[in-house]
Amino acid sequence: MNDFPQALRMWRKTRRFSQLGLAVEASVSARHIAFLETGRARPSPAMVGRLGDALRLPLAARNRLLTLAGFASRYPGRAWDVAEMAPIRAAMHHSLERHAPYPALAVDRLWSVVAMNAPARTMFGTLGIGEGGSLLDLMVSGILPPLIENWPAVAHHAAQRLRTESAAQGGVARLDAVADTLAAVPGAGQTVLGPVVPTIYRLGAVRLSLFAIIAQFGTPEDMTIDDVKIEFYFPADTATDVALRAMAPA
Repeated sequence: MNDFPQALRMWRKTRRFSQLGLAVEASVSARHIAFLETGRARPSPAMVGRLGDALRLPLAARNRLLTLAGFASRYPGRAWDVAEMAPIRAAMHHSLERHAPYPALAVDRLWSVVAMNAPARTMFGTLGIGEGGSLLDLMVSGILPPLIENWPAVAHHAAQRLRTESAAQGGVARLDAVADTLAAVPGAGQTVLGPVVPTIYRLGAVRLSLFAIIAQFGTPEDMTIDDVKIEFYFPADTATDVALRAMAPA
C-alpha cells in the first residue's frame, strides 16, 4: 500500500463495506468515497479520522492513512517506562496482581508477554515463558501438545482467534502463519460441548483446567496501549481452584 487510495480501498474491502456502505457509515457521499479511492479527491485530516472511525481501524492503521494522505501521524507509541505511562502501568499491574491466586498476563498484538502476575510466572515458567517471551513461538514449538489434554480443540480456537486478530489489523503475516499451523493439527475441528473450551494443562502431577477473559484498555490514544490485551485465567473446575490456591504463597 503505497498511496492513500489503495490503502482506503484495501481497508474498505477488508471490512466488507461497499462504497455506499462506507459512505453511509462515515456520513459522506458515495461519490466522495469513489473520488478518494481513485485519487480524484484528497482527504483532510478530519476526513481520515472519520474514515478510521467508520472502518474501526487500529491506531497504527490510522497513522498509516494519515501519512499516506500527506499528514503527520496523530497517535504516538510511547515506551512503557516513560512518566506519562505511569498510570497505565499502575492500572495494568493492579489488575494482574489482584487476580492472584489465578494467573493473568498482558500481551501485545504479536502475543509477546508484556507483564504477568506471580501465578502466571509460576505456570508459564514451567513452559519456558517469562516477560518478553512469545506465546506464538510457544504455540508452534511442539512443547504444548503433550502438556495439554485437549490440544486439538485448543489449537482450533487459538487459530480462529489469531485469524480474527489478523483481519482486524488488516492482515498480519505472523499471526496468519501460526493460525495455519494450528489449524492443521489433527482433530482441530472436532466439536466440544460446553459453555467455553478450557485449556487443560498437565504440569507434572498437577492438572489445571482454565478458561480466559480478555480485557483491553478503553479509549486508547497511544499505539502501545492499543496493542495490549490482558488475559485473566479462571479455574474451570473446583480441583483447579484448589490447586491454584495451594500453589499461592502463604
